[in-house]
Amino acid sequence: MTSDEQASSAILTIPNVVSLVRLAMVPLFLWLLLGADQVAAAGWLLGVIGATDWVDGYLARRLGQVSEFGKLLDPVADRLAVVAALIGGWIAGVLPAWFAIALLAREALIAGGALYLGAQVGKKLAVRQLGKLATLMLYAAIAWLFVGIGTPFRPLEVVAWIVAVPGLILYWVVGFQYFADARALLAARSTP
Repeated sequence: MTSDEQASSAILTIPNVVSLVRLAMVPLFLWLLLGADQVAAAGWLLGVIGATDWVDGYLARRLGQVSEFGKLLDPVADRLAVVAALIGGWIAGVLPAWFAIALLAREALIAGGALYLGAQVGKKLAVRQLGKLATLMLYAAIAWLFVGIGTPFRPLEVVAWIVAVPGLILYWVVGFQYFADARALLAARSTP
């Protein structure tokens, strides 16, 4: 969405339903992983959640159904899915502690920064394409780790790490770029 597009106050829109379905899949993912011990099935579901990450935004723009509620709901659904995958994967022994902590720390810093920026400036940062790429890489890699570890197809685990490590580095690089963007917004606010 560009800054020129107006968001409606509508709540029940097709894109918001997609976001709500993605949000509803998170408890199912956790149950598959931790309750039913179905690591591969949890990985496949995480892949679906990640693959549909772009659907709600695309539909909102395409159908002219951009809403304030959707602008809040979509990132909440994204972050909740990522945090559930990281903590659940760590608990289940699918993800090593160093990897989960590195991603959780970045998530916490970005979330805290976004809240602070919103309170101070009343704006949120524009999404960076590099950030979308890093998120895609990590969603795919984490889902592949779950599927690779949960099935006899262990080579998928190797491929997952080949994507996960650069994705993690890129995720942090983009995080520093967001920090610089936030500093610029804060500086612009205080400049007369």
